Amino acid sequence: MSQVSLRSLAPFSSLSLAQKLSLPSPLFGSLPLSFSTNSPPSFLRFSLRSLSLRAMASHIVGYPRMGPKRELKFALESFWDGKSSAEELQKVAADLRLSIWKQMAEAGIKYIPSNTFSYYDQVLDNTAMLGAVPPRYGWNGGEIGFDVYFSMARGNASVPAMEMTKWFDTNYHYIVPELGPDVKFSYASHKAVDEYKEAKALGIDTVPVLIGPVSYLLLSKPAKGVDKSFSLLSLIDKILPIYKEVLSELKAAGVTWIQFDEPTLVLDLESHQLQAFTHAYSELESSLSGLNVLIETYFADVPVETYKILTSLNGVAGFGFDLVRGTKTLDLIKSGFPSDKYLFAGLVDGRNIWANDLASSLCTLQALEGIVGKDKVIVSTSCSLLHTAVDLVNETKLDNQLKSWLAFAAQKIVEVNALAKAFVGQKDEAFFASNAMAHASRKSSPRVTNEAVQKAAAALRDSEHRRATNVSARLDAQQKKLNLPILPTTTIGSFPQTMDLRRVRREYKAKKISENDYVTAIKEEINKVVKLQEELDIDVLVHGEPERNDMVEYFGEQLSGFAFTVNGWVQSYGSRCVKPPIIYGDVSRPKAMTVFWSSTAQSMTKRPMKGMLTGPVTILNWSFVRNDQPRHETCYQIALAIKDEVQDLEKASITVIQIDEAALREGLPLRKSEQSFYLEWAVHSFRITNCDVKDTTQIHTHMCYSNFNDIIHSIINMDADVITIENSRSDEKLLSVFRDGVKYGAGIGPGVYDIHSPRIPSTEEVADRINKMLAVLESNILWVNPDCGLKTRKYSEVQPALTNMVAAAKLIRTRLASAK
Repeated sequence: MSQVSLRSLAPFSSLSLAQKLSLPSPLFGSLPLSFSTNSPPSFLRFSLRSLSLRAMASHIVGYPRMGPKRELKFALESFWDGKSSAEELQKVAADLRLSIWKQMAEAGIKYIPSNTFSYYDQVLDNTAMLGAVPPRYGWNGGEIGFDVYFSMARGNASVPAMEMTKWFDTNYHYIVPELGPDVKFSYASHKAVDEYKEAKALGIDTVPVLIGPVSYLLLSKPAKGVDKSFSLLSLIDKILPIYKEVLSELKAAGVTWIQFDEPTLVLDLESHQLQAFTHAYSELESSLSGLNVLIETYFADVPVETYKILTSLNGVAGFGFDLVRGTKTLDLIKSGFPSDKYLFAGLVDGRNIWANDLASSLCTLQALEGIVGKDKVIVSTSCSLLHTAVDLVNETKLDNQLKSWLAFAAQKIVEVNALAKAFVGQKDEAFFASNAMAHASRKSSPRVTNEAVQKAAAALRDSEHRRATNVSARLDAQQKKLNLPILPTTTIGSFPQTMDLRRVRREYKAKKISENDYVTAIKEEINKVVKLQEELDIDVLVHGEPERNDMVEYFGEQLSGFAFTVNGWVQSYGSRCVKPPIIYGDVSRPKAMTVFWSSTAQSMTKRPMKGMLTGPVTILNWSFVRNDQPRHETCYQIALAIKDEVQDLEKASITVIQIDEAALREGLPLRKSEQSFYLEWAVHSFRITNCDVKDTTQIHTHMCYSNFNDIIHSIINMDADVITIENSRSDEKLLSVFRDGVKYGAGIGPGVYDIHSPRIPSTEEVADRINKMLAVLESNILWVNPDCGLKTRKYSEVQPALTNMVAAAKLIRTRLASAK
């Protein structure tokens, strides 16, 4: 990968139109846009003045960057595979930015964000801006290019990637900055400035968005070798000079508004953390002079003390609040808001796909008018639209009634502007009437409610749904039946999804091949995966999930109450996108979902074959969930459906059943006062699924990238026989909870290598990880497995990695036997 400079040599004022259409691409270089200079799109002919006259007091926090049909995903993966150039990737990126800005400008949005586009992750972009590159990537200064940037994100042949973890309580993942007292910060990526200039040259004035300095530090971690007690906030005075440089360049470029995202302000911060926030913006105050500054918060209520400190800041023009998930913040605003500040009212949900209740939102705006003033209220989204699907226009298979209930990112832009217009007396009566009819239709639709399911879920509150015997006795009974070696090896579930496999599924769905041909092809793939695992000498096998498109969508397609999109993709991390199902009604299981394939796979081997299910909490958290009843009621309904499947698998002689709860941690509310209730019903939902199985049936679960240490007692309370859990990419911080004395009696498999990187770990590296685990866990409960499923990897990576994993397990077994 080449190092491409960001800098534009010519000042923008001296550029011809042709040159302006070949603009510096954020992060890495300049490239032509895809239209003719002789006939630019109509929106290029807008002047900034005409745009400002058209635009209402409306704002979008951020927007999806993958593209309506995942254009960026395919461009990234082509580039990573060496099939396309950096210039080709940059061109796709520029076209996407252009279309997003055009869409918002033509919709009449006044405050259009820039610098929300990213080739991988917005926090990683901020790390690049600050030059906070860990030494292992060999960066020697200068403008950061693709080689260093993607090595930090994905690792390379010689060094691992940086840690990836969940972005608050979403299914998006960010790259965690690694910081310490010796980090030399420098202004190393001019992406924010270049992207603003790019939009401005096209006739669109934007609001550059930066991760705020306090949230950036609080979302970081001490680098390897740095004492874990190191105060990350002690670096605030080292990063502020870089922010000042950025602000100076933005002002010189003509920026009038700037947005600092400070989402950590919704957390339960300690006094010294709030003091750091006050200090940071006090230090920046002179640099912010001449700019209108918006501090944006989202995902939850802002605590009372934080609200007071935030709204008393000097040098800040406006504050953005999530009024969808932060209804208590609305009460704080009503109790007092500074008279000279703007309120960016996040009334349009950026986390879900349901159409806004426009009449209700307009009432809220009118209530705020009396407190803040009409000219100081800006209609906004509750958070970035990154977390929702892109455009409902691309959905050709949803029926018209259901589509009338929905709004994707493109439709939410329209909703924001419609509310802004109505607020100033320009209400679109037809649009509001259509919205009201859709809400009435949804409320009365018989497809939403199933009385039998409602009653069954309500009855669940009468029991804790625990298995009859304790985990120690169950493990003994299971070992007698399974006869596994010490340190048993397994994988998490999926194996690589090849192009041929995807083609078979696609052709079957399009009815281009018969069911018989499809079943034959899937059986052949399962047989290949089974034989490979036997050759590798893995102890507990999986069937590889070749019939599954996605671990949630696959089940949702077979459950009632779910609907599915064609292009409703949402970014999870990097180029990885998911297509969340839509839960619109009560959930039940009409028939068995996985028994045929699990039984088929078990018939191919004498080794134990895991039945593979997705748990109720993960199905809930990785779906767009109905908002007309409490989430826990929907989760109980899903748990009952999965329970039926578990019982059918057991009847089919599947003795190991994995119920993945990859997303249990990410649903944890951000405020501590709300966490215990969530954990209570989430853990209960998991236990419902398997409470009636025999002692000899081994129940596994799996959890993905998250910080589990603070919920370890809830994990124990799930009462699974074996848990496999992400560990390697997070530098084994999971193990610290056991070093601190937590006793775990069930089987546990902390991941021994990171599957999200193409890097292949050596036998010695895996063995070293196993030894670290044995320092805090008993050998009779420890399992050896990767961090996560292998779906996104290639067989050329999977086979040697698993070979080394099994070899490491055998090596440690031999050493343990010798020690005895």
